Amino acid sequence: MKINRKGSAQWSGGIKDGKGSISTESGALKDYPYGFASRFEGMPGSNPEELLGAAHAACFTMALSLILGEAKLRAEKMDTTAKVTLEQVEGGFAISAVHLTLAAKVPGADNATFQELAAKAKAGCPVSKLLKADISLEATLVD
Repeated sequence: MKINRKGSAQWSGGIKDGKGSISTESGALKDYPYGFASRFEGMPGSNPEELLGAAHAACFTMALSLILGEAKLRAEKMDTTAKVTLEQVEGGFAISAVHLTLAAKVPGADNATFQELAAKAKAGCPVSKLLKADISLEATLVD
């Protein structure tokens, strides 16, 4: 099976004064603004790092749902955040790390099993496999 999904970006102008917009095939984002100020100066608008973070959090959480099911467990709720680090390195900028933070309510799961399954999901989710950055995970099992 092979699935293709599309995201697109448009850009006009220079790096600092230019303006861009991003869209997704599904329409979840349509001509949403992004630019230098939203990426590097904390101004309103999106940026590639937050989009990658949302994608990684979603992918990891879905992978863990599958892995929990294979272990005869079912999450009542999982909340995942992916903090994507963009830093200046020699020759420009690089995404150097992603830190996944997960709080999950999984009835019947003990912490050791939960940590093992979460680590398996972190390593196996397709977005994790794509990234060469250091990916860390802090997983908490909650009542």
